[in-house]
Amino acid sequence: MIDPTTVFATSDVVVGLVVAIPVIVVAAGVAVGLRLRGGGPKSHVPPGEVASDAPTDIELDRSAEATRRAESTTEAEPEPAPEPVAEPATYRSRLGKARGLLSGYLGAVRARGKVDATTWDDLEEALIRADVGVGATDALLDDLRTRVKGGEINGPDALVDALKADLVDMLSAADARLAMPGGGSPDATDGRAASAGTAGTAGTDETDGTAGTDGAQGDSQPVDVWLFVGVNGVGKTTTVGKVANRMSASGTRVLLAAGDTFRAAAGEQLAMWASRADADIVRGSEGGDPSSVVFDAVQRAASKGHAVVLADTAGRLHNKVNLIEELKKIRRIADRPPGHVVEVLLVLDATTGQNGLTQAKVFLEAVDVSGVVLTKLDGTAKGGIVVAIQRELGLPVKLVGLGEGVDDLIDFDPAAFVDALF
Repeated sequence: MIDPTTVFATSDVVVGLVVAIPVIVVAAGVAVGLRLRGGGPKSHVPPGEVASDAPTDIELDRSAEATRRAESTTEAEPEPAPEPVAEPATYRSRLGKARGLLSGYLGAVRARGKVDATTWDDLEEALIRADVGVGATDALLDDLRTRVKGGEINGPDALVDALKADLVDMLSAADARLAMPGGGSPDATDGRAASAGTAGTAGTDETDGTAGTDGAQGDSQPVDVWLFVGVNGVGKTTTVGKVANRMSASGTRVLLAAGDTFRAAAGEQLAMWASRADADIVRGSEGGDPSSVVFDAVQRAASKGHAVVLADTAGRLHNKVNLIEELKKIRRIADRPPGHVVEVLLVLDATTGQNGLTQAKVFLEAVDVSGVVLTKLDGTAKGGIVVAIQRELGLPVKLVGLGEGVDDLIDFDPAAFVDALF
């Protein structure tokens, strides 16, 4: 007979096993899962060793592969484009507009088999439109007609070549040399004579405010003075700065005189050029007496050893009478020892064409201009204004501006200029 107590005990054991086995199975599954995920309990580290979190070889390989994929899909950054090299200022490269205007007419002339009435009409229109001027055009064509009739010139090609040669001869007639420091001036004797004629009266001019200084400065080192004149807006101050940069680069000690005391910011603009050209500068108060600025500049140049003073001046044509008297006074003051005016350069804007000649005559009344600086020649198709200036004003073109760069103000070369037009 079965003992009821034993039955109950056996039942308890079975029930316990039934409950315990699923729990054990679940716990074992969790442990295995954690182990596979790397989140389970760490393996036992033998004595003397340290547990490491360093990546395994497999992990390193996977990381390297991911990096290679990222690099292969990333576009390479473009290299910065090199800065463009400034093109040297040459007549051929900068006078494209003027050459383009003439090329059509000259091409039509060359295309004809003979010289006829239409040929002369084309040449006349080409020269007039290029702003050579009526007087110069008539003189050139009358001479060519005579030579064609005399048999000296045969055919259209020879006619165009003769015109080119005549232009070079016309532009080479005047002396375009600059009175560079140490190089002397072709008109130095005349300049001294002219200044001597005005120096006697200048010393008694009560408005100058510098009477009695002539004798005191008689033994000082002579200082060359360049005056730059012209209306506002033609590039006068910029021209002064470019000439200063050019002289300083050649080793000449330069001092700038900010004589345009009436135009707003003229002094600041010239000061920037002085810094750029490694030159000294003398400035006056805004609205002050320009001649006193030039006087102070000459005195400082003599005492500090500067070879040349480059003086900017005002150009207010709306007050013509006062402007002329002001420029005359500046010229007198600048020519007093130790100063000696060797250049008076009239700055003209080539883009104004024949209007520039009208402006020029105002300044010719005021001071003895020695030459012309023609700016912005690269920006106009009317390059023939060079011929008109030398014929109508009787002045040589000494410098021309072929661009905005500091080195784009160059000596005028008649042969290179004419060649660039044809």
